[in-house]
Amino acid sequence: MKATSKRAIVYFDPELHRALRRKAAETDRSLSELVNEAVKLSLAEDAEDLAAFETRVAEPDVPFEDALRVLRRRGKI
Repeated sequence: MKATSKRAIVYFDPELHRALRRKAAETDRSLSELVNEAVKLSLAEDAEDLAAFETRVAEPDVPFEDALRVLRRRGKI
């Protein structure tokens, strides 16, 4: 563990905790490593989403009905 690591108490659902322990054992990693990686990935996804919103802020709004019509025309729904 890094000297700059901070300790936190986290409560997991029992089934999730059991799955994490198994994955930790199978991958020879600690629960802390797995949780840190998962949190980093989640935060990175949030950052990507926010960046996408920022790049699309100037796009015009499309009414929901129009979007449905286009999807139907394209055979997507």
